[in-house]
Parts: sequence; structure tokens; C-alpha cells
Amino acid sequence: MAKKYYITTPIYYPSGNWHIGHCYTTVICDALARFHKLMGEEVFFLTGTDEHGQKVEKEAAKRGVSPKEFVDPLVSELKDMWRLLDIGYNRFIRTTDEDHVKAVQHIYQKLYESGDIYKAEYSGYYCTPCEAFWTEGQLKGGKCPDCGREVTLQKEESYFFRLSKYAPRILKLYEDAPEFLQPKSRVNEMVNNFLKAGLTDLCISRTTVKWGVPLPFDRKHTAYVWIDALSNYITALGYGSENDGLYRKFWPADLHMVGKEIVRFHAIIWPAILMALGEPVPKQVYGHGWLLIGGDKLSKSKENARPELTDPYELVKRYGADAVRYYLLREIPFGSDGEFTTERFLSRINADLANDLGNLVSRTAAMIVQYFGALPARGEEEGTDGELISLAEGTYAKVKSAMDRLNAPEALEAIFALVGRANKYIDETTPWLLARDPSQKARLGAVLYNLAEVCRIAAILLKPFLTKAPALILKSFSCDGGAGFEALPFGALREGAEVVKLPPLFPRIDVKKELAEVEKLVRSRTPAPKETPSVSSAAAPHASAPITIDDFFKVELKVGEIVACERVPKAKKLLHETVKIGDETRSVVSGIAQYYAPEELIGKKVVVVTNLKPVTLCGVLSEGMILCADDGKSLSIVSPERDTESGATVR
Repeated sequence: MAKKYYITTPIYYPSGNWHIGHCYTTVICDALARFHKLMGEEVFFLTGTDEHGQKVEKEAAKRGVSPKEFVDPLVSELKDMWRLLDIGYNRFIRTTDEDHVKAVQHIYQKLYESGDIYKAEYSGYYCTPCEAFWTEGQLKGGKCPDCGREVTLQKEESYFFRLSKYAPRILKLYEDAPEFLQPKSRVNEMVNNFLKAGLTDLCISRTTVKWGVPLPFDRKHTAYVWIDALSNYITALGYGSENDGLYRKFWPADLHMVGKEIVRFHAIIWPAILMALGEPVPKQVYGHGWLLIGGDKLSKSKENARPELTDPYELVKRYGADAVRYYLLREIPFGSDGEFTTERFLSRINADLANDLGNLVSRTAAMIVQYFGALPARGEEEGTDGELISLAEGTYAKVKSAMDRLNAPEALEAIFALVGRANKYIDETTPWLLARDPSQKARLGAVLYNLAEVCRIAAILLKPFLTKAPALILKSFSCDGGAGFEALPFGALREGAEVVKLPPLFPRIDVKKELAEVEKLVRSRTPAPKETPSVSSAAAPHASAPITIDDFFKVELKVGEIVACERVPKAKKLLHETVKIGDETRSVVSGIAQYYAPEELIGKKVVVVTNLKPVTLCGVLSEGMILCADDGKSLSIVSPERDTESGATVR
């Protein structure tokens, strides 16, 4: 019996205005699904949209349409984007689908009958964009701790899920199944930030929102997002229905791939719901990093910074789906934050796809056609042939090892190491010189055969990642590559097979010229961006008049230790530091991203202004300021001369 593999993306809120960041998770999952299919496994790949809730209800009301009329065209846009990128899902679920609605009602009824749901009055601070309730103690500066936006105090009768009951079982899950939540850093976040502090029961219904699934036992309540949205992973398989064959076949899921900002929902709330239902939890939840747009790697100066081309439709139109998929899968370090800039994107196309892969295929096919007209015989091995053949035969094992660890960049690195070695082999064997000597005809044929085989093997290995180029490469050498990886062994090409020269697979791009064109395109479509205010002390204007000692003593300075640091999404200058100051931990945003990488700062002792009024910058709360020295060329963080305890007062 064939092995089975079930993979899911989170379901997306249909907001429109799609950009390349929206594509990241789904492209990864598509590559994994294709890889497992090529391994001969039966795969089910799920994605979809989360369409209920207050956000949709309000936006629809503003436009004078029903919520369904509001979301339908947005869902169509998303499906169009997936078609554009050759996303081959098995089902696109919508939380408005009739079978999903019925299954959600079944789940609520089952939880209610088991005693895991109870009614009470809810009082909490509600963030509409996040669709999340918070207690007063969880707020940061009176605002949502996740997005930094305004919240409203709401009181209403609600049903609650006994989430607190399942905290010990979730901790035991982490201990007994260390692969359940990856990467390991996410486990620490869940335990230290949520589970150790104790879980509170979860509000799971609303009376003030009508756009949702009505509860079967109390029709004035609608399902709140947690159970409605999260349960799509099993309702899509027929859970709770008479037709549950897919559920019995594919559940538990092999992988829920999610962004790190929603790990809590998938690694705490979702397994607790499944435990309450008496169902198995997924085998693994993976919380990947963010794709940051337009970071500082492009330019250090504001004047020379170029706008980034982030529209997937325009990117695919200009460069092709393979180029977009390749960049997302190759360039972003998996599990960590990555960065998209147009310049890096174009450079990666030139270096890997045009120069390495495209050049290898083009040169090989052209030399075979010129010197033989068709594929020559394999011939005897000489010189470095064995090394090349051994690498070609061993690359699959490296790719599989990487994909088993969900590491697409490492898998592609292994494939392109083979491609690079083949290009070097051309330089070593000099086929153009062999062609001048009639006595070397057999040797020339062997060299070109080996190169054709590397092109074939590379094309098969690239099938999960690229959806157009592999088929063209295989067609160039008159082979279909088989249905899976069973065709990988070296020597499958047959003497006399027709070889066809192709147009360039990936035409080389004049990066400088293209950047200028992209800049014109982006600036013509978007208003000039507002400058993000710098929050480092070096950016503050110098005082023009002396101050008194009393004025100075108004500033509270303390030693802090940076315990975590990451880039702020969509902000070119900002880093978000988590700073331990004595017994408390604060969120601080600093305009120093062009001078320090996030990993450089972790563990560093700094001087923090601790009595500044909190502000929200690019959606992130800042509760202080880290002092820096400015020499006019660069910034340097101010640190204590000796090792000093965090929380110490600076005088």
C-alpha cells in the first residue's frame, strides 16, 4: 500500500492586495506535495480561505453588499494567483462551504455534550484586525500585543472552550513528541510565553457578529474564529459527515505549515480542540519565519533605495512562475526570516537559472546537435567522468534528506551543486577541442552523453520546485523523465535519441536596466512611501540650549539585556528587540537595522531609556529607546564597560 502524505497551509483571510509574501507558505507546501508525489506517495494538499467574522461583516457593510458578495471576487483573485504559480492543491476549502458549516456545527455539538463548552459572560479587549480578545494585562500600551492597533472593550454572553484543562496534556505532547512543533525555538516560545503562565479558557462564540456559523444548540450565537477556521483541516476531509473516507485515510495530518505569528493557534489551541474531540493531533506543526520586503541589503541610503516589485502577477508576467518559485524556495533560509528585494531576485535568476542551469542545457544540446546530430553512445569512463557520475547518482539522497527536514533551500543547493559541477566538467573536458581531433570522436560522445544525463537527472530532481523548465529540458533530450524518481539512475538516455536546441530557458537579465524599469513601474502605481521615523537616540535633534541637572534626572536610564531580536516586517530601518530589564521584559523598536544584524544583538547589554511614553511603530509596540553613539558615518550601541546586571540604573 502506498504511503500517504497530508499537508496544509493556513487558510487565508481574503483581503485582496496580494503580494509575494502571501505566496511563500503555499509555494513551499506545493513543492513538498510534488516531492512526495514523485516519491510514489498518495498526497492530499489543502489550502483555502477564512471568510467569517467581524472584519468581513464590516467591510461588506461599508460597500453596501452582503459578506458573501464581498468575499467571492477576492477568493477568485486568490485562486487565480495560485493558478499563476502552478499551485496544485487537492482542495481549496472556504469556510462558507456547506459541508464545512455542517461539520463545524457537529464539532460544537460534540464539545458541548462532552462538557468542554460552557456559557458565561465575556469581558475583554477586542482587536478587529486580529479577531482576538485580550485581557487588560495582556495589552501593550493599551493596544493589541500582536499588531499594535487599537482595541475596544466588549462585553457579551459567550460560550467558552475549556482550554485551561488541556495545558498539562499539551506540555506532555511537546515532551513525548519532540517533532510535533518545529523549529525548536517555537517550542520555547509556546512554553515560556503561554503554557507556563497558565492558559485561560477560550471565547468561542459571538452574539454581536452575525456573519458566521450559527451554533446548533443556541442559534443566537455564531461560531468564533478559533473552531470555525482551525477545524477546516478535518472538515475538508469529511470529518463529522457520512462521507468521511478521506478523513480516515489521511488524518492525522503529516504537516501543518504556518507562519510564526500563528503558531500559538496551531500548537496550543488546535491540539487542545482535537484532544477534546478524542481525535489524533497532527504529526507536525512547522512555524516558518517571515518574508520581509525591501530590506536594507538593497541600499544603505534613502536616496538610492529602490521600490520593490512585490506584485505576484507582475513578477510572473515579467520573469515567469519558475523564477518566482525558485527565489522563494532557494533564497529564504527556512525557519528564519528572509528578505525579498528586486535586485536579489534578479541576481538569483541570472546566477542560478540563466548562467548555471540554462547555460548547461543550452551548451550541451547545442554541442550534441553540432557534433553528432543525435545523442551519442555512452562510451567508457575516463578522467573525471566517475566523479561527475557519482555526484549525479548521489544527489537524490541529499535532496531527500533536505526535504525530509523541510529544507527546500538545502535541497536546491544540492541540485545546483550538480549543475555547477557539470559546467566545470565542460571546462575540464573541452569538447570543442575534442571535436577537432577525429580520433577523439568516441571520447567526445562520452563527454556529451554524460552531460545530457546530468541535464536529465537535474530536470527530474527539479520537478517539485519548478513547473515549466524541467519538462522543457526533458523534451530537449527526448525523454519524459518518468512518473517519479524511479527514473533517476544514471544511463537511462538511449543512443540515437533526438536532441533539440531550445530557446534560452531563462534569458539573462540586464539587472541595472531592469531595476530602472521596475522603479518606474512601481512608482507609477504607488504613492511615495512615508518615511518611517527613526527611533534610535542618534536620530533625535541635538539640544540647542543647555539643560539643568533636574532636566537630566527626568530621564530614566537602565541596563538591559537583549534576549531576542528580529526585523520589523515592511520596515527598512527597524529592528524589534525583546529587552530584559531586571525582572521585566520590554518590547523596543530601534532604527538600527542597517548597522546590526538581529543575531548580532542577542545577549548584548545595552543602555535603555525606560520612562519614554510607549509608541507603536509599523505595528510593533516600543516601550523604550536603546542609546547609540553616532559619528556621522555609523551607529554604535552604547554598552556598559563592565559586565553589569540588567536592571542596574545608569547615572
